[in-house]
Amino acid sequence: MFRSFAFLPLLALSATAVAETTPAARNAALNAPLPADQAAMKAHVMFLASDAMKGRDVGSPEFDIAAQYVAAQFYAAGLKPMGDEGGYLQKVPLTGYKIAGEGSASWTGAGGAAVSLAFGKDFTPAANPAAKATALTAPVVFVGYGLEAPQYGLDDYAGVDVRGKIVAYVGGAPAGLPSEVSATFGSAAARQSAAAKHGAVGVIAIADLRKAGRGAPSFASVTKGYAAERITWARADGTGSASGAPLLGTLSPAGAAKVFGRAWPALARGAARKTLKVRPTTAAGTLSIASATNFRAIPSSNVVGMIPGSDPALGKETVVLSAHLDHVGVGAAVNGDTIYNGALDDGIGIASLIEAAKRFKTATAPKRSIIFLAVTAEEKGLVGSDYFANHPTVPIGDIVADVNLDMPILTYRFEDMVAFGGDRSTLGPIIARAVAGIGVGLSPDPMPEQAIFVRSDHYRFVQKGVPSVFLWPGEKGPGKAAIETFMSNCYHKPCDDLTQPILWDQGVRFVDANYRIAREIADAPQRPVWNKGDYFGLLFDGPMAP
Repeated sequence: MFRSFAFLPLLALSATAVAETTPAARNAALNAPLPADQAAMKAHVMFLASDAMKGRDVGSPEFDIAAQYVAAQFYAAGLKPMGDEGGYLQKVPLTGYKIAGEGSASWTGAGGAAVSLAFGKDFTPAANPAAKATALTAPVVFVGYGLEAPQYGLDDYAGVDVRGKIVAYVGGAPAGLPSEVSATFGSAAARQSAAAKHGAVGVIAIADLRKAGRGAPSFASVTKGYAAERITWARADGTGSASGAPLLGTLSPAGAAKVFGRAWPALARGAARKTLKVRPTTAAGTLSIASATNFRAIPSSNVVGMIPGSDPALGKETVVLSAHLDHVGVGAAVNGDTIYNGALDDGIGIASLIEAAKRFKTATAPKRSIIFLAVTAEEKGLVGSDYFANHPTVPIGDIVADVNLDMPILTYRFEDMVAFGGDRSTLGPIIARAVAGIGVGLSPDPMPEQAIFVRSDHYRFVQKGVPSVFLWPGEKGPGKAAIETFMSNCYHKPCDDLTQPILWDQGVRFVDANYRIAREIADAPQRPVWNKGDYFGLLFDGPMAP
């Protein structure tokens, strides 16, 4: 891979080559002079991805320092503060939550005798982010996937009454669906939302009936990680934000057999088929579950600045440019290094955000307002962006688009770009013109199986009905090898630091492309809308729904 960069100056040596030089030679390479626009980008990453920042994990003093750094840069760029109390920081009350102990579960059949469900063998409980204590007794209804998508012929709740009951489902999603749709279905949140809509009081997953993978973890893996802390944002009472019916836990096939009795063999066979075919079945008895959840406050912040729009009518509408400030902190040593610096993920996205703000401020004022948003806790499940989408500092109905800057891999001269989600709305032609303006074309998603459109901060805006896009350098020329090298060797590892062969001129090109997109959105006479019939435009209610 690195042979293709042999012609580059010492600054662009590979991580391995730089690491093998003397400290003096390494510093000379890392501190080599650059043109001012490239040097500005690099300077931000030098600070944010330095060892002193210890990987910018949420809840750490170093993350708070990084947030103050971004706030200072927004001030220097002349942005209007759009956080709390007249400042740039929006306080985000994160909370860590995890289950306390093993809880208890039992099944009482029609005969009236209660049968305990053994922890880690029959049933493993789940932490409830919305309650310190959970105690529930109710009938159980098996509803297959537990999904509703009439446009894809899925309606697992047709003809079944689950009001006041617990819904049991198998993970995963039907074959043949678009990957982004499948990933949306693959989450427990999709089942919880559908269950609550139909009046269910809780949901349980049944593991090991289908191939393990995204949305269908094995029972062993669920049990192994059941006590891990998870993070969401807190409500006023200190418990966590949650929607839908609570996920109560996971049944093994053995546990499901105890609950469904004689009906279970047929249900298991139907659920294991390539095309799941089962009829909703209500077990003859009631399931009792009790558990407790512990909470830990983790104060954090988003950083928010604005360039007000100049148009009397359009100025109240807003285009958001977003990037995440956090990374994964300090972890297991790799080659003696324990600091997961996060230079490309997403130090360079934050640097791009700051430099885009400077471009907007020195150019003619945009007609619509532009918000520059650096979010916390992306690595914990898009939590900071979720908080902002639910507590926006401008009305959510006035946000017309989000342009997300997350982990551009800039270790090669990119010859094309990929716009995740660009084909779902009228943003598509805008993006095509923007990338043409920097001399490249658009390529289709090269990794559709990864469902990247639903895996970064822009998706929280999509869930509010806002057309959004996530732009990445593409795979043409040296791109495929460069992306594979980073993802295999340095993604979420300590070597995601300044020893990588980052090409800062490509960072400037990346900023230029995203600036052009945001600029055209801001100045267009019409706000973006979802394409007619688009799945995500129909899935989430919002002002730009088709």
